[in-house]
Amino acid sequence: MAKFTHLHVHSHYSLLDGLAKIDELVSRAAELGMDSLALTDHGNLYGAIEFYEKAKKAGIKPIIGVEAYIAYERMQDRRPGIDDKRYHLTLLAQNNEGYQNLIKLVTKSHLEGIYYKPRMDKDALREHSRGLIALSGCFAGETARAIQNRKPDQAERIVREYQEIFGKDNFYLELGAHFNYEDQKVINEGLEALSKKTGAQLVAANDIHYVRPEDAEAQDILVSVQTG
Repeated sequence: MAKFTHLHVHSHYSLLDGLAKIDELVSRAAELGMDSLALTDHGNLYGAIEFYEKAKKAGIKPIIGVEAYIAYERMQDRRPGIDDKRYHLTLLAQNNEGYQNLIKLVTKSHLEGIYYKPRMDKDALREHSRGLIALSGCFAGETARAIQNRKPDQAERIVREYQEIFGKDNFYLELGAHFNYEDQKVINEGLEALSKKTGAQLVAANDIHYVRPEDAEAQDILVSVQTG
């Protein structure tokens, strides 16, 4: 069996969004024979230390990350009806420098960028990009939104901007498999086209919010009340 690592994973520390406890995530990964696992909670690193320690104890390589909220323009902006919207971006620490930069970015997002959600902007990303790998994100990612809106030129510009911020080899286009969402196929096809055009590599990531399929009903209840 080919090895696979989940790189976009939410725990109960993604408030009103994730269902899985850290213990459950680590146990399930071990049960499936996975040798590594990421944790990318929404806008915070609350579970990072617990996850790191428990994953190491289970013989699983922990990958520390966050699903960041990216401000529409500047993280300091507070315009009703505009800045209460934001994009998602998956960030992963590649090394200790990346982890330190992740801490700085999350701290800034809570101290300077908080507006409905703790947001960061591209200027902050440029300042603290070293040691980080970025994935284009889920349906709420900036690239995916441009594809959904049938704006291929804008999507290409966004990809190239993130390649400039993180380095061409450190920005990936995130394919998902949530085909109950009607635009998933459209987004994936758009990402594949962008990969050929920009050289950005594709990566499979499935935006995990629960551990087992039978947890899906409870997850649907959470999704119905989340604010995104």
